[in-house]
Amino acid sequence: MQSNPKRAEIIVNGLVQGVGFRYFVLHNAERLGVLGYTKNLYTGEVLTVVEGDKSLIEELFKVIKVGPMHAQVKNASIKWSDPKNEFNEFGVRY
Repeated sequence: MQSNPKRAEIIVNGLVQGVGFRYFVLHNAERLGVLGYTKNLYTGEVLTVVEGDKSLIEELFKVIKVGPMHAQVKNASIKWSDPKNEFNEFGVRY
């Protein structure tokens, strides 16, 4: 049982498209057991919407701020809200 369920919208920009960023997020989200999705935005940013225990989301945010080897994250923002319980897995959206 989650002790502190939360929802977060994470947006990162920089060199984050075309470098395996979404699959990096997918792998780490699955490792942590959080639910939601990640997708590229037309602005060149990557959006991740995630639900789970707040501490697990914070851990995911830490690795997202670094990104995979060829990424260069310039900015990362996180916006917290209450969970909507709409996800049953974590996936990549297109």
